[in-house]
Amino acid sequence: MRQFTFVLADDEATACLGADLALVVKAGDCLALSGDLGAGKTALSRALIRALANDAELEVPSPTFTLVQTYDARIPVSHFDLYRLADESELGELGLDEALERGIVLVEWPDKAGNALGANAIRIEITHEGTGRRLTLTTSDTRFAERLDRVMAIRAFLDSRGYRGARRRFLTGDSSFRAYERIRTREGRDYVLMDSPARSNGPPIRDGKPYSQLVHLAETVKPFIAVDRYLRDIGLSAPEIYEADTQQGILLIEDLGSEGVLDAQGRPIAERYEEAVRCLADFHKRQPPEKLAIEKDDYHVLPHFERETLKFECEVLLDWHLPWKRGEPASESERAEYLAIWDHLIDELCTVEKQLVMRDYHSPNLLWLANRQNFDRIGMIDFQDAIIGPSSYDVVSIAQDARVTVPRPLMERLISIYMDAREANGAFDRVTFQKSFAIMSAQRACRLNGLWVRLKNRDNLPGYMQHMDR
Repeated sequence: MRQFTFVLADDEATACLGADLALVVKAGDCLALSGDLGAGKTALSRALIRALANDAELEVPSPTFTLVQTYDARIPVSHFDLYRLADESELGELGLDEALERGIVLVEWPDKAGNALGANAIRIEITHEGTGRRLTLTTSDTRFAERLDRVMAIRAFLDSRGYRGARRRFLTGDSSFRAYERIRTREGRDYVLMDSPARSNGPPIRDGKPYSQLVHLAETVKPFIAVDRYLRDIGLSAPEIYEADTQQGILLIEDLGSEGVLDAQGRPIAERYEEAVRCLADFHKRQPPEKLAIEKDDYHVLPHFERETLKFECEVLLDWHLPWKRGEPASESERAEYLAIWDHLIDELCTVEKQLVMRDYHSPNLLWLANRQNFDRIGMIDFQDAIIGPSSYDVVSIAQDARVTVPRPLMERLISIYMDAREANGAFDRVTFQKSFAIMSAQRACRLNGLWVRLKNRDNLPGYMQHMDR
């Protein structure tokens, strides 16, 4: 059992905590709020609901007379006020169980519910203290407590760096351990906060190495800082880093906006994809660096796409996709034949051009900065896993964007634009590049076909399966 205590000086501090709790809660959480009339139960609930809905002006009335009010927010939320509840048997009619199945439940006057909320309910007691309030939160949910620890550590970081009272809103999370928030200061300045604690290595999988080391994924924020500094130094639009705590894995960075390279229907905007490819071609005219500065006397040595890395990534097709597709695993002979094919193809990559590749140079990580000029209009994010590998890799990433359908004529035009631009910049071998493109296209497809299934079956992230047909 964990207990947290917050001394809240005023309504603003209460609203701030409510918004922070919106970053902690997950579907299935039940928050039971106790306290006298006027203690602040509704004020806290209102702030939490507005943050989940990302609407600071959302009307959130007390559900005293309706007993329950529902909101279609980022996570559906149901706000119960049981003050007028005659008997706990009425909770079934109010839909408490259904509300918990689909989202978050906030319950004022939880004592009226008897034992219906269960032992896992997160208990919040609010009392008056002077002109403010004291809030005590008690939970037996270890994961909830860990999330709250992290959210409060980030709040302490913001307070210590001069951003006290800043409004925080969930921006996005991905399939890794990393998450992002949008930050607005009291003065109305906007930032993005990267929440990226040091990656837990996990158990060794092969040759004594955990998964992240086998495929060279960033384990701290330092690679992001190093690559970001390099991109900005050569004139590209990566976000400026304003504040950093490398020990905790917290960065406050420039907000490049939310306008991307897709239209309102989620289709590629050809002009923006074409400009992104020209930007990539210009980027690839440089010799790739071997190491990048993080700060004085501290460097990030760039990893390389080794044979073991490329093959290991391809094996997820055997380990996850094939059993899902046909109901049985690959035989030993199939595995040996498949990996022999990849040994041959990787041999073919020995002579192709190598570059610093972003690894996920595609629509989710490309922003459109219309107020800038030329290649500066391409905003780049999420490049901490950059690696030295075939220059074709990033061209494959955008020309065969795994998240959206790129029509074949546009795909072929993007490849042509890239090759023309490279030739204009100096010596360039089209034939070798096309061979490299074909191999890396196959490698990426094999990896993603396995990855989508692994995310669904192992990590309970089924949303990526929508990309399987593509």
